[in-house]
Amino acid sequence: MEKIRKLIIANVQLWKAISYVAAIFSFIICFLIIANYFQINRIDPVNTEIINNLVERLNQNPNDEALREEIREIDLLARKAYFTNQWQIRTGGYFLLIGVIIFVISIQLMNSAKKITPEVGDKDENNLFIQKTARKWVSIGGAGIVVLALLFAFLSHNKLEETFNQAIIAENSGNEELTTKVPAVEQETANPIVQEESEEVDNVQEAVEEPQTEEIETNVQEIKDIYPTAEMKANFPSFRGPGGNGIAYQKNIPESWDGPSGNNILWKASIPLQGYNSPVIWGNKVFLSGAIANKQEVYCYDANTGNLIWTAVADNIPGSPTTAPAVTGDTGHSAPTVTTDGKKVFAIYSTGDVIALDMNGKRVWAKNLGVPENHYGYSSSLYIYEDKLIIQYDHRSASKVMALSVNTGEAIWTTERNGKISWASPVLVQTNNGVEILLLTDPFLASYDAKTGKELWRIDCLFGEIGPSVAYADGIVFATNEYASLVAIKAGAQPEKLWEQYDYLSDVPSPVATDKYLFLATSYGVVVCHDAKTGELLWEQEFQEGFYSSPILVDNKIYLIDKKGVTHIFKPDKEYVSIGKASLGEGVVSTPGFADGRIYIRTDKNLYCIGK
Repeated sequence: MEKIRKLIIANVQLWKAISYVAAIFSFIICFLIIANYFQINRIDPVNTEIINNLVERLNQNPNDEALREEIREIDLLARKAYFTNQWQIRTGGYFLLIGVIIFVISIQLMNSAKKITPEVGDKDENNLFIQKTARKWVSIGGAGIVVLALLFAFLSHNKLEETFNQAIIAENSGNEELTTKVPAVEQETANPIVQEESEEVDNVQEAVEEPQTEEIETNVQEIKDIYPTAEMKANFPSFRGPGGNGIAYQKNIPESWDGPSGNNILWKASIPLQGYNSPVIWGNKVFLSGAIANKQEVYCYDANTGNLIWTAVADNIPGSPTTAPAVTGDTGHSAPTVTTDGKKVFAIYSTGDVIALDMNGKRVWAKNLGVPENHYGYSSSLYIYEDKLIIQYDHRSASKVMALSVNTGEAIWTTERNGKISWASPVLVQTNNGVEILLLTDPFLASYDAKTGKELWRIDCLFGEIGPSVAYADGIVFATNEYASLVAIKAGAQPEKLWEQYDYLSDVPSPVATDKYLFLATSYGVVVCHDAKTGELLWEQEFQEGFYSSPILVDNKIYLIDKKGVTHIFKPDKEYVSIGKASLGEGVVSTPGFADGRIYIRTDKNLYCIGK
């Protein structure tokens, strides 16, 4: 009996010690959270004044590229500081919660042990009253500090987000020429595949090769059920090619050109209004959009001559806001890439305005989806599946994906989503279940039935401000984001994370994949290749300039344009093999579009056609 009593008393002392440690730990976390709040209010966490001073200097000397790059780097550091502080606040809250739980559990266990511990001697009622009163006020005080800390954590989170968003808008307002960073830049175009000598590359070609003409003629119904269709593959109808998967199907793509000398530059045409979207090609027409705060336009160029065939103005749209929403200079009012089915052309803008035009530029319908609450500006590109215009509309107050009738603009289906803002674009792929729409946001990747909008599966896998779109190959979805990770998800009713990597992440360019390899470019100039099945890093290649344009797989080569306008061409293989590089002479942040024997590249003010 005495041994049991001693054991119980020993346990009481143990839980008492644990309660002390948990209490001290919790109070330290509380004080750190409270101190963090006052620090955020005292010091601007995103260095707004520094950026504003640099921007003012840039206004006085707009040709100072070194200063422009310095602003971009500081902007990137500010965003990194923002995510770090947000992580610290979340982690501090979790630690505080854990500390309080351990404290409460240890107190309960200690009291339970005391109840069965024999008491020796007389009770001093006066001392008991003092002890109970002290414990009461200590408990009230401790609980008050914990509640206060949690309140300050919430206020810190909101304060930091508000300050950060205001800083970005202030940093870029009045400086639409300052072309830099995240989501808008992500709006680029596609990649294709053809045949090469290597056996592994031949396998890639077989996976994406166009059906033969005889098959198309004899199996019309079968082809209608395949996505992308043969007609889509023969053109370049959307951002990053048919379905947005970074693969194009054109051939005889040039490997050398020079902008300053005009070598292999077939034509160059000016673009009236700014936009970070990419060229879309159908037949002999090239489509782009552009916008400023008080004007929204769609352009159609002759693919052979560069002549501007028509300009359509997207105005007088019911529900359109009288004042355009605030956007950053690196996103602008026309970030999303247009799309076409060869019968109509569709565009969407930062205002939430959507317009449908026929191939001659005549308006078919237009509507407003509601102004997106987005602190950079709306940037998700458009896609077409059968008679449906697919729109990813993830913003602060109402995230959803929808399909509008291409003929009338009426909603065919709408699916609500509970994610956060996303600047990525949809990717449409053919699977055993039919055509699926892959959407990435914080915190999940999800798949939707393109016919009905029904969610097929989802998996939590990423966080942060999602810019890059996903890549898909051989049943695996690849998703990435800066300050988060690169993940490979096996698609299906029970999605499974196959592997995850934490080095060489992208905040802007979208990856591209084959059945064997995944290729990813970063905004700081490193390009990497992973084994698609295992995640093993096969090679890394560092370049002088960073990338905002996404890599495109075309003609059994990968085409990747850096920020200075230099296109790097290399093999889609397990070792880095350069095929060549070509300079345009102008900076590029958008992804190119492709036609047989030609490349179309958008710069800040011009559209180039490159061919042999």
